[in-house]
Amino acid sequence: MPLQNRVSPFGELFAAPVRGTFMGNRGGRIHDAAQKLGARRWASKQWICCVLDFKNRHRRVWGDSYTELFFLDEVTALAAGHRPCFECRRADANAFAQAWASAAGQKPSAPQMDDVLHAQRLGGRNKRMHRMRLGDLPDGAMIVRDGDAYAVKGDALLRWSPSGYGSNIPREPDETVDVLTPPAIVTVLSAGYQPRWHPSVNVRHIVKES
Repeated sequence: MPLQNRVSPFGELFAAPVRGTFMGNRGGRIHDAAQKLGARRWASKQWICCVLDFKNRHRRVWGDSYTELFFLDEVTALAAGHRPCFECRRADANAFAQAWASAAGQKPSAPQMDDVLHAQRLGGRNKRMHRMRLGDLPDGAMIVRDGDAYAVKGDALLRWSPSGYGSNIPREPDETVDVLTPPAIVTVLSAGYQPRWHPSVNVRHIVKES
């Protein structure tokens, strides 16, 4: 039985048999001894996105340490409000912070980014949405359309699923939409940070008329 350790672009934790391409955590342990979740969905503001393999370390998932979470890809993790880890992804984390600095004027520390992201990713205990013009969004930002998550990629929106990206719809630049990706991360993407996509993004899909 899969654990409830997969993360959606909405930040929700769910169970799925398919494997993600990144892992991460939310600052500590939120599962119990029976490998179940209670009401908590984070232990601290430090929500990070990590590689699956680092220095040949092996862990018992949902053991005695922090609660391991898994993402379809980095685009999904960013939408949920996670940032690159400074330990296992130092080069990516530094590139992320440098892109952040292009708007903020100075390179932020990890705790400074965590403070901003925590305010932007949550409205109370729920996912916080942000209204933005679709044409202003960079590749890798994620939006909501008819209750589903879509990733911006060129002139199309790619429908997200736990196993990969599916059929596309055209992007209408003047449309105002609910954005899942926190504004600070949208700025980072606009400044040139290149997130890692799931391989399914390279599959040619038919663009459907909206």
